[in-house]
Amino acid sequence: MNSRTLILLCLLAAHPALAQSNRPAPAESQPLRDESGVVRAQPLAAGRVTGSVDIAVPLGETPVTVRSVTPASASGQYRIHFAHLDVDGDGFISREEAQANPSLADEFISLDVKRRGKLDRDDLAGWLLD
Repeated sequence: MNSRTLILLCLLAAHPALAQSNRPAPAESQPLRDESGVVRAQPLAAGRVTGSVDIAVPLGETPVTVRSVTPASASGQYRIHFAHLDVDGDGFISREEAQANPSLADEFISLDVKRRGKLDRDDLAGWLLD
C-alpha cells in the first residue's frame, strides 16, 4: 500500500461524510406536467394493471416496481378540426398548436412517430378529423 492510499484511507476513516460525497442524489418523483405547467394525471387505482416488473436494486436501496396501467376510461376530445389547430396554415400541427386541444397535447409524443415535432393528417389517422 502506497502512502497516498494510506492517507486517503485515514481521511475517510476520520471523516465518513467524505466517502459519501460522490453518491448521487436520491431520485425524486414529480407529477407529469405539460409544457404549460398543467398537471395531467389519472390515479393508478383508476385503471387495470396490465404488466408489472420488479427492478433489481442493491441491498439497502428502495425497491422499484414499474407497472403499466390501462386507464379505466378514455376521456378527452378525440375529434379535432385540423385547419382550426393548424394556425399558421403550413399543413402541420406543431407541439405549440396542439396545446389548444388537451387530449392531442397529451398524445403528441406518441403520435409524432417521425420525431419531427409536428403532425400531419397521416399522423392523426386514428383521430376523427373535420
